[in-house]
Amino acid sequence: MKVRNIGQQAETSGVRDSAVTLAKTDKSGLSRRALLGAFAATTLTAAPTFSNAAGFLRGAGDIRRIRMFSGRTGERIDMVYWIDGKYIKDAVKEINYFMRDWRSDDVKEIDLRTIDIMAASHNLLDVNEPYMMLSGYRSPKTNAMLRSRSRGVAKNSLHMRGQAADLRLSSRSVTQMANAAIACRAGGVGKYRRSNFVHMDCGVVRSWNG
Repeated sequence: MKVRNIGQQAETSGVRDSAVTLAKTDKSGLSRRALLGAFAATTLTAAPTFSNAAGFLRGAGDIRRIRMFSGRTGERIDMVYWIDGKYIKDAVKEINYFMRDWRSDDVKEIDLRTIDIMAASHNLLDVNEPYMMLSGYRSPKTNAMLRSRSRGVAKNSLHMRGQAADLRLSSRSVTQMANAAIACRAGGVGKYRRSNFVHMDCGVVRSWNG
């Protein structure tokens, strides 16, 4: 029940992502120098969970990894999704499923820029703890239901586009997480101290306190 209440608070983070013009960048996010710098800040090493990864890993350079768990579904993901300049389709597909609308099981392609922002921010924080994902993709039906319960839910939330996530780390404060995401200079960052989570999206670069 506690997890349910936390998740409901987190899903009101669309306050500022309505009426936003999306940044016109390559979908991969590779055009953002700051984001690339965040990945270069430390070395990523990981054991991928998808099949046939060994061939990719031999001689690989840059590796991008995302680690999350969901209190809603009990699922966990520890995934290398980008190796030496290439996104791995099977890995991205698994991330899309993990970040689905848990209420309806609707799956949407998550914007690769959002995944990169999440991974780069985690990399800068230098932690082994996986993110706790409170909200990923929201179907229009789910968003409308949440909006009927709270004025804090945006009508055109970026969550509905697969371009936002609400995340938490027990070993890092909201401020620390937000500062890492802001350092990427690649999208929107919202600090929700009372509910203890950070909203990250790949919209225009901006930040706010929720």
